[in-house]
Amino acid sequence: MHIELSKDKRYHSIGEVAKAFDVNASLIRFWDNEFDILKPKKNAKGNRMFTPEDITNLQLIYHLVKERGFTLEGAKTHLKEGQKKTLDKFEIIRKLETIRTQLTNIKNEL
Repeated sequence: MHIELSKDKRYHSIGEVAKAFDVNASLIRFWDNEFDILKPKKNAKGNRMFTPEDITNLQLIYHLVKERGFTLEGAKTHLKEGQKKTLDKFEIIRKLETIRTQLTNIKNEL
């Protein structure tokens, strides 16, 4: 999964985040309430504004729940027991997926 969000912005609205993840905003709100690692800022209207760190954590939650099939409780436990180790593995997987895509594109151009 490749998330397309502007790297120039400090904050992203819940609508932008939901669209990038191809999920409903209600799921993002639900995960925000369930996972302590998510700490979006709220503007004067109370709307959630997600930082790049929140986006990375959402990618990790998405990976655990949607791609690896963890239950919410399982994902919470996994994150609490080894958040740094899990994040490192997640980043390695994402980098390898990017390299794989690039290599496939090169192969197709040959």
